[in-house]
Amino acid sequence: MRLVTSDDIIDVLAKGKQRGLRFLISKLTFNKLSRTKSAFDKSSISHSNWWIIPEIKERWNKLITGNPKVTYEKYMMNGYLKNKKNLRLLSIGSGSCSHELNLATYSNFDEIVCLDIVDNRLKEAQKIAQKKNLKNISFICANALEYPFESNFDIVFFHSSLHHFDHISYLIPHKIIPLLKSDGNLIINEYVGPTRIQHPKHQIQAINLGLKLIPNKFRKRFKTGWIKRRYHGSGLIRMILADPSECIDSESILPTINTHFKTIDERPYGGNILMHVLKDISHHFLDMDSEKKDILSSLFEFEDEYLQNQSSDFVFGIYQLKKS
Repeated sequence: MRLVTSDDIIDVLAKGKQRGLRFLISKLTFNKLSRTKSAFDKSSISHSNWWIIPEIKERWNKLITGNPKVTYEKYMMNGYLKNKKNLRLLSIGSGSCSHELNLATYSNFDEIVCLDIVDNRLKEAQKIAQKKNLKNISFICANALEYPFESNFDIVFFHSSLHHFDHISYLIPHKIIPLLKSDGNLIINEYVGPTRIQHPKHQIQAINLGLKLIPNKFRKRFKTGWIKRRYHGSGLIRMILADPSECIDSESILPTINTHFKTIDERPYGGNILMHVLKDISHHFLDMDSEKKDILSSLFEFEDEYLQNQSSDFVFGIYQLKKS
């Protein structure tokens, strides 16, 4: 594992320019929960990560649902959950609740409970729910490990939040499974790659080959003007300081799920190369032209080739509790 890398120094300096001194000061505390909250509270923060690119989202859709215009929510509601009624869903680490608000528009759900540690994001979601007159969704600001949930949920749902939990092999059987009905489902859309994003050397080499597919004029880092020349990987010290929960036990997610659940549907959608190549330079690909489309197409082909012999770092999955 890498303790410190060149990327750590560059990232800290870049964050100072991108997010301001106040954000950096928020990391100067011994309180792990406070540092985690500051990482999640993005209500006033602009950034340039891979998920802001519309073509990236369409790629995810295509790999998960087979159609670039069909989201995973629509895919599962028109598929596995189509004929299921009176459903109760618990979303843990729901953030801005955009996916849960979408699901709440379906009559299949009697109740959707959103839980997160960042209050202002939940308040914004609550305003949206009220505006849309959604009566089947509620919001709780609390620590998921401490909140006294009711059981008998049909679904426990994690969207980009399960990888922020430690001790996955204990969490799932002792904290998550007791919340579910005997035939309940776990649904995830998650990073399931190496813990603390400690990628192997061959992946870092591949990321740098992918970076070379982008001309320098599109490699200027967000709000800095600095050219992104290489990817060196993340160091443990900076990761822990920035967000102590980030990918803390991510590589245990799928093995633990497979121990306790049977797979109903599982769709890997990559990210091994694209997430890191496009970090801090994604803003260049918001206003598309033929040159940028060709660049993205080349990157997509490059990652597809890489994934032929490597497991995906991101997965959408629907799982059903095994009978004891």
